[in-house]
Amino acid sequence: METGDVRLTGHAAGDSRFLGRTRELKELRADIERAGLDTLAGRKPPRARVLLIAGRPGSGRTALAEELARQVAGRYPDGVLRARLTDADGTPVPVERTARDLLAALDEDAPAGAGEDDLTDALRTALADRRALLLLDDAADAGQVGALLPDSPDCLVVAVSEGPLTGIPDVRPCTLGGLDAKSGVELLSRYTGSVRITVDPRAAEGLAEECQGQPAALMLAGGWLAARPKAAVSDLAKQLRAEDDEGTALSRVFRLAYAALPATAARVLRLLALAPAGLVDPQSASALAGCSVGSARATLDDFVALGFLHAVDSPLPQYEVPGCLHPLLRVLVEHHERPAERRLAGARMLERTVRLLQSCRVITETDSPQARQKLLDMPRALRFPTPRAAAEWLRLTRPALLASARLAVADGELDTLARRLMSQLVRAMVAHVGTQAAAPDLYVIHNLVLDVAERRNLPRERAAALLNLGDLDARTGRTDDALGRYRAALDAGREVNDPYATGRAMESVGGAYLELGDFDRAADWFGRALAERLARGERADAARLYGRIAAAHTYAGRYGEALRNWRSAIAGHRKLGDVAAQARAMSELARVQEYAGRPEESLRSCREAVEWARRADDTRLQAALHLRIADTLERLGDPASAGLHRGAAERLLGEEPDDAVETDKALVGDSKPETSP
Repeated sequence: METGDVRLTGHAAGDSRFLGRTRELKELRADIERAGLDTLAGRKPPRARVLLIAGRPGSGRTALAEELARQVAGRYPDGVLRARLTDADGTPVPVERTARDLLAALDEDAPAGAGEDDLTDALRTALADRRALLLLDDAADAGQVGALLPDSPDCLVVAVSEGPLTGIPDVRPCTLGGLDAKSGVELLSRYTGSVRITVDPRAAEGLAEECQGQPAALMLAGGWLAARPKAAVSDLAKQLRAEDDEGTALSRVFRLAYAALPATAARVLRLLALAPAGLVDPQSASALAGCSVGSARATLDDFVALGFLHAVDSPLPQYEVPGCLHPLLRVLVEHHERPAERRLAGARMLERTVRLLQSCRVITETDSPQARQKLLDMPRALRFPTPRAAAEWLRLTRPALLASARLAVADGELDTLARRLMSQLVRAMVAHVGTQAAAPDLYVIHNLVLDVAERRNLPRERAAALLNLGDLDARTGRTDDALGRYRAALDAGREVNDPYATGRAMESVGGAYLELGDFDRAADWFGRALAERLARGERADAARLYGRIAAAHTYAGRYGEALRNWRSAIAGHRKLGDVAAQARAMSELARVQEYAGRPEESLRSCREAVEWARRADDTRLQAALHLRIADTLERLGDPASAGLHRGAAERLLGEEPDDAVETDKALVGDSKPETSP
């Protein structure tokens, strides 16, 4: 969130009470109740009310928004949703990313790869029946806010921006200046203690005036005084007056505070401008500065006490670079650190992140002796004590990890490290979260991998990224998009003669055509993939592909071709000794025989499939097959035998719920396919 925060979380005094802004809070609360233009015109408000808190970075605008949210949260039982609309480096956050994060906060589905319009529509739908408060911090323009506005007049939007949001109707602006003198002096006293303020109240008021009442400047001034217990308040006020008038009050106080730092600490501070998403922890600070983790944490805690950083309320030690200070730190790091030094610091940070991600993943594989040894070989500072601790670290650092990947790819000179980072990030997310839950983030990462592969002309990696993106598109119903990805992956795989990529791409193209209802093309592409597998002697994949070809023919109503391919699949599984797969294929053969009007053959195949399922110890498949046999026997006029098979199914399933029975019936096919899958 915005970093001119007067809550002072984590500063030396440990006091987080909100200061001042009584008049502004009163006006903002009154604006919530005030009738809007639509109400005055006799119309129902079409969307949520928007309150704007406008002010320069460092003015405490986010602190005011947070205090307002705290005071009125009781009116909004569905909670307060927070989003920052500008990255730490000043780049506006894409609306698509913000909408996705807000949907995740609401526990609503946000399909991987969905576009901005789909996501914002989903967000408005999710908020339609809710009473929620949206706090949109650091908005760059009205378009960002307007795209996220709920249609429900029961919601409230509090936007924080540097200027007006022209284009949003009926917005209620509250423009911030500095804190009043009393609040400014009290803020100083939280750092310095009351004695130095009491002995020279005029100097304290003068210092607050020199800081123009800006909370961020007052925090730095307070930190400077707290670090020098023998210095008088008037000393700092005189130094500020002696400064030239160049820049803002915040920049002048920052220059003095920075100049007073030891050389080592000053270098650590300016390197924090390279921290992704403005978030830093002892590990990343250690890597940036090339020092120990313990030393980095002590330095970060000192920076919090001096007003340079905010401590993040988190189970892990995390810190935030104030947004108002980030541009100042960026200027310093570019002035004092050569490009090669900045790149080296960034590379050290990425390398440390890669190793942490590797540790985060490996701890989930403790059943493997090799994984356990790999974990033991890592330095203690990189190890996680438990899988739960690793999962918590991954969850809390997710924004910074994704920002690291984006920054590494944008840099263009760290592509090797960027590729390793993204590979480990994908594997860690899949290990801890699962492919389905991590799909939205994986879609972003695979697109970044594709960017690097195209820039570096890496066809093999381009094919892998396209295949992964195609799979995610297919899972979210964008089959046409998936088909285009798979065809492009096939071209990339052929370019480097990659048998895995070409074989998988061919099969995926067939799967896409099957989903689109083009069964002839599906069977053709499955056949091409089969030829590749047979030529390379990949018998297990060949057996599976016989089944996919059979499925395509079944949907097309070509039962003869389907039966022939199912028999080939059964023969392949039999040669491989895969009893479970043989049982499944036999059950599918029985299904097609029934469709083809051969009930007696279907019964024989079902009974044979039951025996194979028994050998595979697949109880649920056995039960489902018994139920199918029962259905067939009833159609053939033998209810007594059908009852015996139903009883056998019930005994096998025991206490299984009815929906499990229906699921297993579906697995072996319980109805004739229509004209589309």
